[in-house]
Amino acid sequence: MSAPTRETATRPAPAARPGGPRGMAWLMVRQHRFTLLFWTAATVAAAAWLVYQRSAMLDDLRAAGRDGRPVFEADPNLFHRIGEQLNSAGGMLGGLPVLLGAFLGAPLIASDREQGTARLVTTQSFTRTRWLLWKLGFAVVVVVATTLPLSLLYARWSRAAGPAALDNWLDSPVFDVTGPMLVASALCTTALGIAVGALARRAVIATMLTFVASGALMTAIAYLRPGLATPRRLVYPFGADRPGGYDGSVEVDRWISTASGELYGWSTCVHDAEPEGCRARLGIVNSVQDYFGHDQMAGMQWATAGVFLALAAVFVTAFLLRTRRGAL
Repeated sequence: MSAPTRETATRPAPAARPGGPRGMAWLMVRQHRFTLLFWTAATVAAAAWLVYQRSAMLDDLRAAGRDGRPVFEADPNLFHRIGEQLNSAGGMLGGLPVLLGAFLGAPLIASDREQGTARLVTTQSFTRTRWLLWKLGFAVVVVVATTLPLSLLYARWSRAAGPAALDNWLDSPVFDVTGPMLVASALCTTALGIAVGALARRAVIATMLTFVASGALMTAIAYLRPGLATPRRLVYPFGADRPGGYDGSVEVDRWISTASGELYGWSTCVHDAEPEGCRARLGIVNSVQDYFGHDQMAGMQWATAGVFLALAAVFVTAFLLRTRRGAL
């Protein structure tokens, strides 16, 4: 009796899918396809709107300067109108970090934990750490792809606006949206949302908590950022006009002083019966202003962005320590 022979023919391996993402990349795209489509459409629409607004502003500037006079002298209202348009658009873009943190970061892990997907994914051949890192990478790609082009387009518009974009830049959206600020703040709030989502376990709760926490964080850092640089000091004779050459500077504080440099509050002697005699008795001869020059703006932006990125690193570290070993 002959022994049974083993079938030598083997089943052909399935053909690899041509092109397109594979493995974890395919999983990220497949799982978050709605998120990708939404933020892609929103970015394209916002970018087209920014391009249109800049083009319309340039048309207004050309029309106002046709008679040869300086543009903002020919149409004084144009200066304020352009400033309002920049602030309005910048205010909307400045809200992006909060939206990304609440609607991208917060549900990223919370939804998987709530629906049980996280437990299912971690039973597959890849490790939990690899899956978490891919999640973080996906969030970073979406944030950068959304905020970077919009930040560049807004900066291009603000540069074309000239002096209208320099009015009190420290407290305006120009500071929050241009340079590294929009990208860095969005990465921070998204990392915060991911960390909150890992703790909350419920997507809706995580979204609400992140929305509130992100708004509070952005407000706190905006309040603290003047301390990230040293104001400059301008001294000139009391009663004289401020010297020229300080366009784009932002006043921080104002004083009056003696010839030796002793400072008094700017309202000193204002309510005295004889203000001039009061100032003469005190020896007040100068006006003093502390200010930030426009050339300090870039350095202050990078310093503030560094704070955002440092906080993002803290949130990511806390998230990884919590989820790498804890139960999903």
